[in-house]
Amino acid sequence: MIVVKTKEEIELMREAALVVSKTLGEVAKAVKPGVTSLELDKIAEECIRDQGAIPGFLGLYDFPNTLCMSPNSQVVHGIPNNTPLVEGDIISIDCGAIKNEFYGDHAYTFEIGEVAPETKKLLQVTKESLYVGIKEFKLGNRVGDVGYAIQKYCENHGYGVVRELVGHGLGRKMHEDPEMPNYGKRGRGKKFIEGMVVAIEPMINLGTQRIKQHRDGWTITTLDNKPSAHFEHDVAIVDGKPELLSTFAYVYEALGIESDEEEEFRQKAFVI
Repeated sequence: MIVVKTKEEIELMREAALVVSKTLGEVAKAVKPGVTSLELDKIAEECIRDQGAIPGFLGLYDFPNTLCMSPNSQVVHGIPNNTPLVEGDIISIDCGAIKNEFYGDHAYTFEIGEVAPETKKLLQVTKESLYVGIKEFKLGNRVGDVGYAIQKYCENHGYGVVRELVGHGLGRKMHEDPEMPNYGKRGRGKKFIEGMVVAIEPMINLGTQRIKQHRDGWTITTLDNKPSAHFEHDVAIVDGKPELLSTFAYVYEALGIESDEEEEFRQKAFVI
């Protein structure tokens, strides 16, 4: 069942989403060769708690940490550890937080120093596909419209679109209806309605779409061990149109990146 949010609840969810956005911005300042994912995890937990929020992943389904940290061929759900990041790595950092009794859930894949050109292109296309999908999250469209748009965009570049892992509805629970696959057929699936909030999150592989789960019960990697990219935003339907609740602005400020990619998905100006 889809849980529709009021405009007041959506504003509370925006606050939760921005806790995560700000936390990713703080983590971005520390992402560099030599740092471990456990060190970044500690930064994230402190940042979330300093904002009066609670880490959303810590203990959820018995997950042991604040961040899901998934380098290189890991797709998602990687567990932080003491292995230092090295030049040329990429790492998906997925973060959740609870504030106002609502979840925020937001992810960005970072480059560690200089990465291979084909890997950099994978990250670029995956992030672009996120916005391609968000454009289709509007009144009257359906789940398949978003999935189709993401799938077509990424497969046109020769990439593998993961099937087993999907985006999801978001609210007082981390995972609500509907599931939001990154593949599909136009006009299929549940219809979008005013007040829906979802997490859209393309998980795209440089090679095969196939994945495998490791014995720890969490870590997911590509079957061919080629790199995977992952980007995620929280989005609501407000006045019939997609409205971003999360932002990469804090990450971009930390990394010195200029971008206007989010402007068309904001009905009011966003200021850091």
